[in-house]
Amino acid sequence: MQAIVFDGRLKLTGGRPRPVPARGEALIRVTMAGICNTDMEITKGYLGFRGIMGHEFTGVVEAEGGRSGRLVGKRVVGEINCGCGACDLCLAGLEKHCPHRTTIGILGRDGAFAEHMTLPVGNLYEIPEGLSDEEAVFTEPLAAAFEILEQVRIGTSDRVLVLGDGKLGILCALVLRLTGARVTLAGKHPAKLGIARDQGVPVTLTKDLPAGGKHDVVVEATGSAGAFETAMMLTRPRGVIVLKSTVAHGTPINLAPLVIDEITVVGSRCGPFKPALKALARGLVDVRPLISAVFPLEDAKKAFAAAGKRNTLKVLLDLRKG
Repeated sequence: MQAIVFDGRLKLTGGRPRPVPARGEALIRVTMAGICNTDMEITKGYLGFRGIMGHEFTGVVEAEGGRSGRLVGKRVVGEINCGCGACDLCLAGLEKHCPHRTTIGILGRDGAFAEHMTLPVGNLYEIPEGLSDEEAVFTEPLAAAFEILEQVRIGTSDRVLVLGDGKLGILCALVLRLTGARVTLAGKHPAKLGIARDQGVPVTLTKDLPAGGKHDVVVEATGSAGAFETAMMLTRPRGVIVLKSTVAHGTPINLAPLVIDEITVVGSRCGPFKPALKALARGLVDVRPLISAVFPLEDAKKAFAAAGKRNTLKVLLDLRKG
């Protein structure tokens, strides 16, 4: 089968063996995959990953190893973390923090930029009827936005600022507006900001943020290692900073403002798929304007080049045949 592999260099390879599902796993024919900022960071050395990349996907289950086969023939998306199932964290429902976990396309497990992949059946969710692959492929990053609501209590009177008008920043703003809070998205690109504005989110250019403006919650989703200090300056005393950026290289940071203003910092990663799928199916969040380009798997290098351009949002890989 064909697959996009990173082994220090990004390359499209052919002739790789089709994976065989272990007991409790499903063999999935990938139909659509999305290129994420984390994928771009992997090509810069993030987590030292080597193997088949990709973790945002839609697919069709072709077989189940040692199971009833109820999902065979069904369209699915899947949670990306695979825990051991036996440690204290897994037993507490925190598989994504399992010290022995693998993560598709990111940590110790081949990913979705391939014609076929395997994933535990328990990680899979059926795509609602009527929801297109192009929309459903956003389930994983949209779930990451919903994770904020699992971690932070946000009320209708709260002032919430999302920093970063990339894919994740826009999704976070669209999800947080569903709470009724006073949400603002700040970024550097008027066209990207316009996507959120068209769905009811007030927007501003980062340079136009008032110097003394303080917010109850600041979500840092710029993808920049240096934006944390900006987030600290814009958070009120005893406010909350939610960190969403994952970058390959850090930068020196003065943490004194966290102590002085008693600011709470929340790291936020993967999130719940059920509310994300529900929001997509009900049209509460429209992800279609975020699609910048669609490429076949054979054009992997062109797809990654497009994803790295300044004004690009989501680039998709279409693996459907015919």
